[in-house]
Amino acid sequence: MKMKNRPLSIQIWIVFATITLCISILLSILLPLTLRDFFTKEIYATIENAQRLMFNRFDIESIIDFLESNGLESSRQTLENIRTVNHFMVYNENDIITSSPLSMDFLNKVKNEIKVQKNISQRYSGKVGNEKIFYVITKGKSLGQDVFLVSYMWDSYRQDLVQTLFKKLLLIMFIVFVLSWIPAIGLSKYLSNPLVSLEKRVEKLANHEWNEAVELDRGDEIGHLGESIEKLRKQLIYQDEMQQSFLQHVSHELKTPVMVIRSYSQAIRDGIYPKGDLDCSVEVIDEEAERLEKRIRNLLYLTKLDYLANHEMSSETFSLDNLIKDVVDRLYLSRPELDWNLDLPQINISGDMEQWRVVIENLLDNQIRYANSQILISLKEKNSDKVCLKFWNDGPNIENEILNSLFSEFNKGYKGEFGLGLVIVKRILNLHNSHIWAQNEEVGVSFYIEIPKKMG
Repeated sequence: MKMKNRPLSIQIWIVFATITLCISILLSILLPLTLRDFFTKEIYATIENAQRLMFNRFDIESIIDFLESNGLESSRQTLENIRTVNHFMVYNENDIITSSPLSMDFLNKVKNEIKVQKNISQRYSGKVGNEKIFYVITKGKSLGQDVFLVSYMWDSYRQDLVQTLFKKLLLIMFIVFVLSWIPAIGLSKYLSNPLVSLEKRVEKLANHEWNEAVELDRGDEIGHLGESIEKLRKQLIYQDEMQQSFLQHVSHELKTPVMVIRSYSQAIRDGIYPKGDLDCSVEVIDEEAERLEKRIRNLLYLTKLDYLANHEMSSETFSLDNLIKDVVDRLYLSRPELDWNLDLPQINISGDMEQWRVVIENLLDNQIRYANSQILISLKEKNSDKVCLKFWNDGPNIENEILNSLFSEFNKGYKGEFGLGLVIVKRILNLHNSHIWAQNEEVGVSFYIEIPKKMG
């Protein structure tokens, strides 16, 4: 099973344990190398200290200085290490004085190194048999002649130090590795528990169980996720309430013309004319059928806009001012007594012209319905990239509680109207990256639309 399919707490624990294990393995490889290098330097330092003491063994002041410079405890440890150093002397570059048996091959090698050595003291390493040896050759004076003091230590001393320290470090790393599982398990539960809780809350939201609030007392990313889910929960509740209200209103708006049409048609069939004669009664049926058709057409158009929101939309460049004038010419006769003021300079935009026609028709229908005597339409360039379109009428102000949600979906419309017209306007403008808002003026109401000249 892939790791991503395991519970999050197990994933966190595995990652934590893997990191700890990799660090331990890496240390087990690097530490011996580092320790060997360190102890090699220590061996040479010990040999050189031993040589200084050998040359100064009759110089009490030098020995006192050595003890004072290193401190009592450090000097004691150094002297113990010095006891493991062996020495032999070479004089006349050929004669050897030694108390320890060494192979002739090694001794001849030392003699050759003495002949070519240029420094007073120099470090060497080699092999005697199968064992490695570290030694220092230092030139000095004894009984008035040149002598070479050769001091050496076997590699077994270094290996013993490395192994002893490495075993202790391995024990410490093992304890750390074992004990690290405890905080890893605690950390995994600490991080995964709130996510598991959020998962259950989201599952409840999916099942329409919205009453329980999502509360996490955290300020980190998990806390922010909880806050976002809580906002989603409130929005779902709001949307559900608005949808229920909208559906009730829609059913009422559709039911009313259907009831009128049926009652009038039944009365005519029975020879009764509710409006006095056949023509007037049939005219009422026709008006109600037209009203019903408009409601259904708006609902279908909303469905079409939902489809277009997820598909590529056609776009063309057209004259917005000419489109507005064309719509005004078709609609102004519905209230010929109104005073129309048009300030429409030549401005082109890109988009779906038929959808923009629907926007202007719905907004003008709103203006005509509520205007007392005047309607103003103005079009101005806001900057090189954007255009501002304004509709104003001198009708009554919009109630403040409705103003901010005037274009919301599932919201009952202005003055109790069906309300789909402005929802359609909002949807189309969103598809065209445009923004609309309404504003109460000292006299009347204005609708503002901010439009980009080019879609993108």
